[in-house]
Amino acid sequence: MGEMKKEEWLVESKKTGFCVLAAALYALGLNLFIVPAGCYSGGVMGLCQVIRTILARFFGLDFGGFDIAGVIYYVINIPIFFLAFARLGRRFFFKTLVSVTAMTIFLSAIPVTAIVEDSMAACVVGGIISGSGIGIALRMGASSGGMDVVGLILAKWKKDFSVGKVSLMMNLALYGICFFLFDVEIVVYSIIYASVYSLAMDKVHTQNINVEANIITKADTTELEKAVFEEIYRGITKWSTQGAYTHDQSHMLYITLSKYEVGRLKAVVHKYDPHAFIVINEGVSVDGNFLKKL
Repeated sequence: MGEMKKEEWLVESKKTGFCVLAAALYALGLNLFIVPAGCYSGGVMGLCQVIRTILARFFGLDFGGFDIAGVIYYVINIPIFFLAFARLGRRFFFKTLVSVTAMTIFLSAIPVTAIVEDSMAACVVGGIISGSGIGIALRMGASSGGMDVVGLILAKWKKDFSVGKVSLMMNLALYGICFFLFDVEIVVYSIIYASVYSLAMDKVHTQNINVEANIITKADTTELEKAVFEEIYRGITKWSTQGAYTHDQSHMLYITLSKYEVGRLKAVVHKYDPHAFIVINEGVSVDGNFLKKL
């Protein structure tokens, strides 16, 4: 039992380290390509960039070479952290906290420097780098905060919502504001960046690969079921079974989840029964009340 806890801790520590790397990639994409091109990210970060520009342009505040958008982003995420902790669990909360904190530090520490002069090239390269960074964070079971967390909470509350729908509504409102405040060319380039960013994020994340897990165990499943509910947030269908050869009584648990939750599920199952038999079928089609997570 102690070994399993240690192994699980090492896996989570490795994932947290990748979250920090992902935050660095995101910050590099923004500060070396997108910000020098005068473009705006989507979601809450884009809103923070607009606030930064309004403070500098209309209120005459001079931040020098320091991009205050990262600090604004962190402040806005503080209430979102509390929501993530209350609704989405401690692991998700902790890794998201690490990701957003690292993101803020990198955005503040990396100087805004133009690597390329062509705006189109900056949008494409910046979108690939920053989108890949967030995709890595999502694969590690974290998020970049902001609308990712809000979208997940709304999706858990009502199945008609999804992270994509919430992000789309946010971006429509954001770029509508940009259209009235800035040049149309800036808005167009920002939309191109947001599109490349989303494509790169999805390619790295590949969030909608669904799998089914069949778990056969002879152990008492009470604590195991509770752990799956509280740590992975998935439902379980269970029934009693009997081995055809041994005629021993056992339990079968059926769970449908994302491909990138399988590692967490195996860790939870082996924690309560190291001898459990687990069968994973990948690429299943799921319809009905199934939550597509980040």
